[in-house]
Amino acid sequence: MSGRKETVLDLAKFVDKGVQVKLTGGRQVTGTLKGYDQLLNLVLDEAVESVRDHDDPLKTTDQTRRLGLIVCRGTAVMLVSPTDGTEEIANPFGQPEAV
Repeated sequence: MSGRKETVLDLAKFVDKGVQVKLTGGRQVTGTLKGYDQLLNLVLDEAVESVRDHDDPLKTTDQTRRLGLIVCRGTAVMLVSPTDGTEEIANPFGQPEAV
């Protein structure tokens, strides 16, 4: 065995592109991926955080907060997705509303 640990994600294709990162605790940040390491620590430039709803912390509001250049610790990263080519769709498993 080589003592080298490979990451599951290949983040090289996302460098200098927009990504959306979900962190433990419910925070959600969007920015340009500038760098990363094998522990999944991420460096994001021009980062913008989606502010969560005060009454329901699981929901985000339309308000944002500019953060600038940030480092996201790999232990807190839950999801990394590209911003290009993604869009929000309606839940196909949701209950239809009564008319």
